[in-house]
Amino acid sequence: MFKKISLALGAAILGFSIGASESHAEPPYMRPLRRAQMSNWHGNYNHAAYGQPVSLVVPPTANMQTNWSWGAPSASFSRIDHQFGRNYPGPGPFSGGFRQTPQWPSSTQQLGVYHVRGPWYPTQP
Repeated sequence: MFKKISLALGAAILGFSIGASESHAEPPYMRPLRRAQMSNWHGNYNHAAYGQPVSLVVPPTANMQTNWSWGAPSASFSRIDHQFGRNYPGPGPFSGGFRQTPQWPSSTQQLGVYHVRGPWYPTQP
């Protein structure tokens, strides 16, 4: 008898906790914003011509990017979380610590060019 009651009570608590976590879960469109707040838009490498990371602006509807490398595996896919705002704040201060582009890069991530989504603009009627 005690076993049935404790089992029913445990199932009720588990069901309530699952329902409560689903009601407070963030909507899917907020996930890129949260990930972008916890990471930089650039990687660890400078662009050879500019001496700092360079952003490659892609359409605001782009979600994924392909990073090519030499060897196996030759391609990897990653999310594009960062997005430019409408108001350009000016050039940001880049601190040192970026690696120079290798003479023979082994991946497109080492070239110093990083994808950033463009800003959303309202549609014109």
